[in-house]
Amino acid sequence: IFALTVALLFLPINCVTKFHSFYKEHLGYFIIMAINIGVIQFPGSNTERETGLAIKRSSMRPVEVLWNANSEKVQGCDGYIITGGFSFEDRSRAGVVASLDPIIGILKEEAEKGKPIFGICNGAQILVESGLVPGTEKNQTSIALTDNKRIQNNHVVGTGYYNTWADLIISVPPESTAFTRHLNSGEIIHIPLAHAEGRFIIPDKLLIELINNNQTVFRYCDDSGEISSQFPINPNGSDYNLAAVSNSGGNVLAMMPHPERTKLGDKLFSSMREFIQQGTPTNNNKISYVPEKNTIDYYTPDDKASEWVIDMVITDNEAATVQNALQRMGLDATVNRQQHWEITTSGDPKNSLKKIEDTGELFNSNKEYISAITAKKNSASFLIRQKEDMHSQAKFESIRERFRINELVKLKRGVIWNISIKNTNFESVLNSIIDTNILFNPLSHECFRIS
Repeated sequence: IFALTVALLFLPINCVTKFHSFYKEHLGYFIIMAINIGVIQFPGSNTERETGLAIKRSSMRPVEVLWNANSEKVQGCDGYIITGGFSFEDRSRAGVVASLDPIIGILKEEAEKGKPIFGICNGAQILVESGLVPGTEKNQTSIALTDNKRIQNNHVVGTGYYNTWADLIISVPPESTAFTRHLNSGEIIHIPLAHAEGRFIIPDKLLIELINNNQTVFRYCDDSGEISSQFPINPNGSDYNLAAVSNSGGNVLAMMPHPERTKLGDKLFSSMREFIQQGTPTNNNKISYVPEKNTIDYYTPDDKASEWVIDMVITDNEAATVQNALQRMGLDATVNRQQHWEITTSGDPKNSLKKIEDTGELFNSNKEYISAITAKKNSASFLIRQKEDMHSQAKFESIRERFRINELVKLKRGVIWNISIKNTNFESVLNSIIDTNILFNPLSHECFRIS
């Protein structure tokens, strides 16, 4: 370096300028880089490249960290970004299987040390399911990220996957989090959005506390900063127009839009770098909110409705993934999954159900068939339904409007999880499985016991 400095004194000024540009872009990264950011990837993650580029643009070094990396490699990083994508193919629901992986336990310990953790899109879903966000006592799951719901004038005008560019306004003091230090109060950023399960659901009491704690970090707005719950300003129906929520310390952020996909989001990453460089302590905020304990009632079907239980001919990878996740946690259970439809019709039910079956809307006869729940010894069955079931609504509208089957009056969809346990302490193991929340998020789902 000394020799280079001396040589530069004798070079024409235009050569010095060119060398400085080259040094900054190529050599400086390797020589002065000291901040290592672990890019956490699970099977199904797919935005590691964009994330790595954003980290490099902010003069930090991306370090690939797979979900099964050893603890020393994880702990050796200065901060972390959990990438977007579809971890474990969103089986059971987005983010939940990854949230139970051993690496998340390590990240919880690192978060306690004050290290910054940034979850983007699927990474945000993982942080929410793990309880790291919003960070209630013992990291209990207390909020949900669930199916999009696009609303105009109190009508749902769209559901499902949606991608667009969104305007986000910072709604906390910039110094409140590790990721907003380089933004100004009330600043708007314009970044991409692409997800199907990005709608924040937060209990009212908790939301008030999050607002007071400066944890409601970004909210969807228009390009002038106006906030409205109407689509397209609110692109997914999130409570309080939320696009990003932090933990109480401000060093963990769950964000659904994608700042890594554009230079317009670089301030979040440069803020993260400064937070690490200065060793800035986290906030001392605490959350007093305690989530209600799960209550599970026995299922009582509508006496006017017909029930279809749908089984698969082919292997159910979703059930296999849930079973493997439970067994990794030491919960020895066999898992089987079925679809459940509760169908209310007018007129002759037999004739109406035959018409509905022929549409192919409720199951694919090439790989699925109408079956029944099979009661087994040392087993239990649970019916899980979304509190706001966008999937059923879409199927209902298709059957009535596209296929002109006006006899369909009401349609409810659910998933039946059949759990078999070899352990003699059956109820204890079963309660442990329920407590993982792998079968349902109590904020966005209802759970009924069938047997």
